[in-house]
Amino acid sequence: MLSKRMTLFILSMLALTVVGCSSDLGETGSKTIVEDDSQQEIQNFNPDEASGIEYRDLVAELSTIPFLDESLMLGGVAKSFQNEYWRTLRDGMEKGVDLFSQNGFDVTIEVSSAREENDEQGQLAIVSNMINQDYSALLLSPISDSNLGPGVINASEIGIPTINVNDGIIEEADYFVGPKARENGELAAAWLVNKLDGEGEVAIIMGMPKAFAARQRTIGFEEYMEENAPEIEIVAVQNADWDRARAKDIAETWIKMHPNLNAIFANNDTMALGVQEAVNASGRDILVIGVDGTSEAYESIRNGELAATVDSFPYFKGQIAVEIAMRRLAEQEIPRVIWTPQALIDSTNANKSAEEIIQWSELKFE
Repeated sequence: MLSKRMTLFILSMLALTVVGCSSDLGETGSKTIVEDDSQQEIQNFNPDEASGIEYRDLVAELSTIPFLDESLMLGGVAKSFQNEYWRTLRDGMEKGVDLFSQNGFDVTIEVSSAREENDEQGQLAIVSNMINQDYSALLLSPISDSNLGPGVINASEIGIPTINVNDGIIEEADYFVGPKARENGELAAAWLVNKLDGEGEVAIIMGMPKAFAARQRTIGFEEYMEENAPEIEIVAVQNADWDRARAKDIAETWIKMHPNLNAIFANNDTMALGVQEAVNASGRDILVIGVDGTSEAYESIRNGELAATVDSFPYFKGQIAVEIAMRRLAEQEIPRVIWTPQALIDSTNANKSAEEIIQWSELKFE
């Protein structure tokens, strides 16, 4: 169930377009908004709540990967390679294909992205082009919950399997591969409750409100606080649309408005690092926690700046997405939702390898 704060936020923001940035922040820290009826309502499909399976349990159940004696071409589409997270996901997909190639499979992959994280039509055009080239399967991370729907419908009509990877929801896709986005927020909230001894003031910077992960991360954080830390007050919630500079501007305003602010949770590391810049400049002792586990976030944690991040290990997630595509092409029966590993990273484990943290093991082939 959605929190009251988040319900109101979603109902307004999904039907609204944000106007301005730092210049229109009022006394409450909210932005001026105008109506835009073109936005769709929240999708019904929620992989966080669906009947799914943890990746390691799926591997234990299906065991080895059957050999495919045919030439295969996979297509991956990310949000924007301007963001390190999506470059890392691409690297993981390419690593996954390399592992299959080393084991005798004739498979290649092309991974593309939109120019920017708000270029919904550009991303759809990439998918449409891959469909026209008759790719064997598509691994897709949409910018919003609706922009790749038409492409996936077209792919389905000609029998191309589609894997929704990580972020915005494609209700029409055959499979979803990614972490429980709600748990991103819950892990961050639990960590902060412990650090703040269950009391204080915190704020939340969201990504794009029409992106499933942004909503779920925020909901998970808010509801964990409501249920487990009633003495912690969420004093502000504002979207920065995954943008570092916007997040920094918002944080600067909040730092002036809230002299007792203890922590800020940002929906991704890009925004969290922008927030950290504002905190550093203020000289205040404010904890900042992000999501994604980018290399810059890890380095900031090791340097004693960023407090924590929730890593969803995109390099390994990319490999998992390729594996699911190959298992599907081998006609194995797979649940629609596969949850991938994630973990809270702070100064206690920032120097450990990802393989150790998630107990990763290589793929097993017949």
